[in-house]
Amino acid sequence: MSPTIKDVAQVAGVSIATVSRVVNGRGVKPETERVVLDTIEKLGYHVNLVARSLKTSKTQTIGLLVPDFGPFFMEIAKVIEEVLNGFGYSLIVCSSDENVEREQQRVIMLKEKQVDGMILVPSSEQANHLAEIQAEGVPVVLLDRMVSDFRGDCVLVDNVNGSYLAVEHLINQGYERIGLINGRQEVTTGQERYRGFRRVFEDYNMAVSEDLILNGNFTTESGYALMRQFLESPNPPEAVFVANYYMTIGALLAINELGIKVPESLGLVGFDSMDLTRLANPPLTAVVQPMRELGEEVARLIYERVNGDDSGFPRLLRLKPELVVRESSKMVRGLRTQEGPGSVLKRAHGA
Repeated sequence: MSPTIKDVAQVAGVSIATVSRVVNGRGVKPETERVVLDTIEKLGYHVNLVARSLKTSKTQTIGLLVPDFGPFFMEIAKVIEEVLNGFGYSLIVCSSDENVEREQQRVIMLKEKQVDGMILVPSSEQANHLAEIQAEGVPVVLLDRMVSDFRGDCVLVDNVNGSYLAVEHLINQGYERIGLINGRQEVTTGQERYRGFRRVFEDYNMAVSEDLILNGNFTTESGYALMRQFLESPNPPEAVFVANYYMTIGALLAINELGIKVPESLGLVGFDSMDLTRLANPPLTAVVQPMRELGEEVARLIYERVNGDDSGFPRLLRLKPELVVRESSKMVRGLRTQEGPGSVLKRAHGA
């Protein structure tokens, strides 16, 4: 027969209430907790989640709704699951595919699964369905993106500062015609990275070339198409800041396809690096988001909310990104005027 909580208590030499507190993460003396956890492992005790949910009206599960199952959000999901597992919670992950209707459907599905709380990366500025869930007593914490009329907790990265760091670096390298490949302006990540781009030019009293600002949809395909649009234009940029991981992949595909040399003919900075640091040649300068910290902070916050801790509500956490400078953004003096992207493409076409 499977061991019971009573068996654990007897072997560990503690009360059933103490074992319950350890299992539910309510805190006991460290030495007592260690004895109980060792006993649980030794006996192979497993919590009866069904019985516990019937008794407490909680399922010990959290829902995570992300725009896609790509490496950025899945890396954060791994951290969230790791932290929540430590609290005795499980994680259900689903995707909206950047679609508002699908997001609403997934929120309903998570509610039907009776999750205790939700972590959500919104796909638009619409927040009615989130307010409805909150009104029903389900805590919601937004991750990565804000919604202007949503009153709730948010864990974000300082996107404005991240873009600022990237473009300021390019200016300090000596680049003047700097292009921006940005994402959807319907979400705050796109809006804030655009604001950071413009703010640098204002602070440095430089004019922004409006023809060097292109908006995509945060996909590899849009990054590829927009980079080709830049490079095939009569007066292409000297450097480009690509404000998203997937679009950076697409931009690199276009650069390689057209035979453009980085940084000799084009300076390049991306947003997020992950495996791009290994794949890109030369290594890519990038704004790096603190993904582990994002996951840890949002997991702790939703855990506090589902357990009745409303301190500081609504709480807004903005984490600092870091600019990691590598070879792709280096200004190659003396070659720039002779070997810009336009010159390379003209020569490739026999001009």
